[in-house]
Amino acid sequence: MVKKFCQVKNPSQRTELFGLQFPNKVGLAAGFDKKADAYNHLAAFGFGHIEIGTVNPLPQPGNPKPRLFRLKKDKALINRMGFNNPGLDVFVKNLRKNKPEIIIGGNIGKNTLTPNHKAIDDYLICFEKLYDYVDYFVVNVSCPNVEGLGKLQDKEELIRIIEAIQASNNKKTHKKPVLLKIAPDLNPPQLDDVLYVVQQTAIDGIIATNTTTTRHNLKTAQKQIVKIGKGGLSGQPLKDKSTETIRYLHQKSGGNIPIIGVGGIMTAQDAQKKLDAGAQLVQIYTGFIYEGPSLVKRINQVKL
Repeated sequence: MVKKFCQVKNPSQRTELFGLQFPNKVGLAAGFDKKADAYNHLAAFGFGHIEIGTVNPLPQPGNPKPRLFRLKKDKALINRMGFNNPGLDVFVKNLRKNKPEIIIGGNIGKNTLTPNHKAIDDYLICFEKLYDYVDYFVVNVSCPNVEGLGKLQDKEELIRIIEAIQASNNKKTHKKPVLLKIAPDLNPPQLDDVLYVVQQTAIDGIIATNTTTTRHNLKTAQKQIVKIGKGGLSGQPLKDKSTETIRYLHQKSGGNIPIIGVGGIMTAQDAQKKLDAGAQLVQIYTGFIYEGPSLVKRINQVKL
């Protein structure tokens, strides 16, 4: 019944990217299916791909609660979940038990207690164990809710991590696409570093962007924002920032780097603006929460 109501077949939306055939351009961003146990149910809403995770080698509870807050006036969320997930073995068990009926991306990260100088080990463990069960990988070094993780966005650290993953990838008979998820708070020189990393490591694309630590121009009362405290802001206030990041990366790379656009997509027009800025696919999260599954349908109805 859900499929009949929500799914739209629109040939103009079909997209080949990273050697994968996406039935449409809209996916569900990481952070929603945090246990790898809901992807086939979520697929019924009409998504073209679903990103599971972020997953770590070992289970972890995440940050203390409360850790997720709605800013209804802004159509936004603030979260400081902290990579809460049941661990890699549970992900593999679930993926093996329930064969995915949709393109699945594996968003991988390091455990909070893993020191940065050993982060490579965590990313490699996730890559190796998930390899047979996902269609593409996303290296997540941009979540603001894991202490010290942002330091892995430094050029030298990023190259070390991605080169290690690519060395393992190159040994496989069939390489899997590897993408990098970046923060929206990077300045132009830092975005230039991202483009350098992509070129040096020959990864397949960029996901732009994660949540922001800024709190600019919000309608929600400042007193409430201060009370909520730290966390990544997502939703409508992030819309323009993420779109400009996409446009900058697209223009500076000459359109040669595939980009998945995410951040503040609340309407089909928002999705179109990200595609116009240079994204090949889009993902939603906060928009799915505020607008419901009809948002997926409305985006998929657009003729491209």
